[in-house]
Amino acid sequence: MSATSEWASVLVEARRVAADIAGLLGVEVDAATILTRRAAVMNLAGPGRTSAGGATRLLRTVDGWCAVALPRDDDVAALPALMEVDTVTGDPWAVLSRWAATHSTDEVVDRARLLDIAVAALGEAAAEPPTVRRCGTSTSTGPRRPDGLLVADLSSLWAGPLCGQLLARAGAVVVKVESPSRPDGTRRGEPAFFDWMNAGKLSYCVDFDSESDALRRLLDVADIVIEGSRPAALRRRGLSAEDLASRKGRIWLRISGYRDQPDRPAFGDDAAVAGGLVGGGADGPVFRGDAIADPLSGLEAARAVGESLRRGGGEVVEVSMAQVAARYAALTQSPDSDAPAESPTLPPAVPPASPLGADNAAVELLVSERLCAPC
Repeated sequence: MSATSEWASVLVEARRVAADIAGLLGVEVDAATILTRRAAVMNLAGPGRTSAGGATRLLRTVDGWCAVALPRDDDVAALPALMEVDTVTGDPWAVLSRWAATHSTDEVVDRARLLDIAVAALGEAAAEPPTVRRCGTSTSTGPRRPDGLLVADLSSLWAGPLCGQLLARAGAVVVKVESPSRPDGTRRGEPAFFDWMNAGKLSYCVDFDSESDALRRLLDVADIVIEGSRPAALRRRGLSAEDLASRKGRIWLRISGYRDQPDRPAFGDDAAVAGGLVGGGADGPVFRGDAIADPLSGLEAARAVGESLRRGGGEVVEVSMAQVAARYAALTQSPDSDAPAESPTLPPAVPPASPLGADNAAVELLVSERLCAPC
């Protein structure tokens, strides 16, 4: 990270959120480490117009800029349809860049969205705080601490797992739920990053279709649910917050890319661009940080859950990464001298996370005990 006032303003606010988390959950959080640790663990280069992780790029269009993410094989396979050509030969990014330069930002975004490619127009999202509403007929309890609460963490990648990790550190029993056909994609990456996000969680592997009853039982007894997939995925299986029986004090956290488009795909880098959280100047924008909307949203989500616990829960809390990024982008440049730019440093090792499905028996016993216990 370069020593810019832009970065300092982000870090100052992230530290304020971390201080709130400490007060609400009793967990000390080093905001600078949260924002830079993945880059250190994975030895990522500083971002420019290519994201630190390499899967997302800022592309110039006829009338502006947009970010396109191609982290999945299906995304690359969809490029001929996006550009209306038979095949793409050579470097797909070079071909895509030339194509984008001859089209408007709206055209690029609209066509990419039709093909389920994560894409964002620079600055398209407005800043908004998390939204909170009653969770069906669920009622609140008195203020609660996280100690001993059961958390079903259905999220993946970074934002949701970070929130789950902070709850685990606060004493909650966190169950990381994954499908055998689509486990968390970070399991295939650098083990140290996956361990940082998921050490201390119980690993529960369950097929969301053929074993939906088992998943429903877990969600029925969970005190907190972290949902990071697109809401439609749970709705069509009858497993959304609106489908389940009410549980007193349950908190249902939804982390999405966009507030008004929760089923639109998004990742940390393109969501940051949507919110206008970029660096650069006269020569055009560059990415700021490493998938910066992810860790910022994870921190915001942990604070929002802590605030809901203080209110007694019984709520659905929605955090949108693009809106979080827009809030940070809108911050007045801070002159604070206590927030210097921080270069990523290699963090200390953490215990390994559980192998996929290693704790299935323990989770099922825990669920059975809760189902038999009086409400």
